[in-house]
Amino acid sequence: MSSLANQRVLVLDFGSQLAQLIARRVREQHVYCEIVRHDITADRLRELAPKGIILSGGPSSVYADGAPKCDPELFELGIPVLGICYGMQLACQALGGEVKSVNSREYGRAHVDVLDHSDLFADVHPKTEVWMSHGDQVTAIDETFVPLASTGTCPYAAVRHKTRPVYGLQFHPEVTHTVEGKTLLANFVRNVCDCDGTWRLGDFADETIERIREQVGDNRVICGLSGGVDSSVVAALLSRAIGSQLSCILVDNGLLRKDEARLVVQEFSGHFKSDLHVVEAEDRFLDKLAGIVDPQEKRRRIGHEFIACFKEEADKITGAKYLAQGTLYPDVIESGASADGPADTIKLHHNVGGLPEELGFDLIEPLRDLFKDEVRQLGLQLGLPEEIVWRHPFPGPGLAVRCLGEVTRDKLAMLREADAIVVGEIKAEGLYRSTSQSFAVLLPVQSVGVMGDSRTYDNAICVRSVNTDDFMTADWSHLPHELLSRIATRIINEVKGVNRVVYDISSKPPATIEWE
Repeated sequence: MSSLANQRVLVLDFGSQLAQLIARRVREQHVYCEIVRHDITADRLRELAPKGIILSGGPSSVYADGAPKCDPELFELGIPVLGICYGMQLACQALGGEVKSVNSREYGRAHVDVLDHSDLFADVHPKTEVWMSHGDQVTAIDETFVPLASTGTCPYAAVRHKTRPVYGLQFHPEVTHTVEGKTLLANFVRNVCDCDGTWRLGDFADETIERIREQVGDNRVICGLSGGVDSSVVAALLSRAIGSQLSCILVDNGLLRKDEARLVVQEFSGHFKSDLHVVEAEDRFLDKLAGIVDPQEKRRRIGHEFIACFKEEADKITGAKYLAQGTLYPDVIESGASADGPADTIKLHHNVGGLPEELGFDLIEPLRDLFKDEVRQLGLQLGLPEEIVWRHPFPGPGLAVRCLGEVTRDKLAMLREADAIVVGEIKAEGLYRSTSQSFAVLLPVQSVGVMGDSRTYDNAICVRSVNTDDFMTADWSHLPHELLSRIATRIINEVKGVNRVVYDISSKPPATIEWE
């Protein structure tokens, strides 16, 4: 558990896809917030002494067999509790209320009538628009709760316990569709939890730099550099902390964007005074990918070869004891269920490729307490240029998963040029910062075309651009038609072997952002 703040709010995660969004919204109020397992014990909560607890939503029904529950003693601690959707139903059920499946289910926008404007609903309009997503709802509150808001079909859209600091919202205040959701969460952490809102990223940077210095001592640290914002911010923090004791490794696998390796070296040399090792490995990766069309097998082979390249180069660096990785907070969830206390579970998609323990290094993960948007803010505070901080995400397997079917040198050359045109035109239009991810995909199909007076039978490029807050859901970018026309014209005119350009208007879900 982090020691970053004296005041914190904890989110108990009941399987909601929005738990991370709740934590981010609380942090926007300058109150430190972390996600923990739903079954964290009351004893552990006493140790952590949070100023508030939020029970997230979830896909289960509270009355179903095996439905996730919280420790019932949680409600005896005197710590303010806010239940959201499933969390509200759980709190009401635990304290005497009744929850049932109802015929009048609510999904999407709804208008609630506010019945009580004290504390939680302070400064909220009497009738406000919210986002509902539920088939179950609280149907009776057993005289222990007071209704705070209602809709025409949901009499208990919000409630407050009469004697305990326990609140419930049937709707989701964390999503942007709930117009005054930020106000509601601010009211909870400020008015109900009495948080002072003094947590700042600058404090995080100072504390992290000092902690790295103490941990590393006179030893050397290796950092995998990809050119993305996460690895760049890690390198910036380490450079501030230990200077010349940092060695960075860039594996040029031949699957990077146009001029990416050169730009990474240029930017690194201009901003960090550290040791940089560049591994030229294009031939090795293309040999491993020859004849492979299955996307999962592509990923497996790329990951395996990356580890081999990284290890070979790392073995050449003397005195290295630590490996720095760009693990972010969404990859980390504290477990409150073990008898020995919290145990973190880390996913294996770190920005240096999920390097295995047998490399023999101790890990340093300086960003593990931050979300992506906070990492960008930190990068700016550390003096990184905006072109690094706001660079669109790039998949670990690189262009291999944007080159559908077999990956070849010629296909990669086509894709690089098309991708550079897409990104260049979006930047020229001033839309790079307002789109979340934009790129080209080379499709494994050919189609008939006419160029000049000749018939062609060439490749198709798909343009993909999405907008998203969290990359868990995404909508396609509604780019101007004139911009799409320029992109298509340039690709067809300038990229030999392409005679057709299409635009992907699929949202996530049901589609994914990447094609493979």
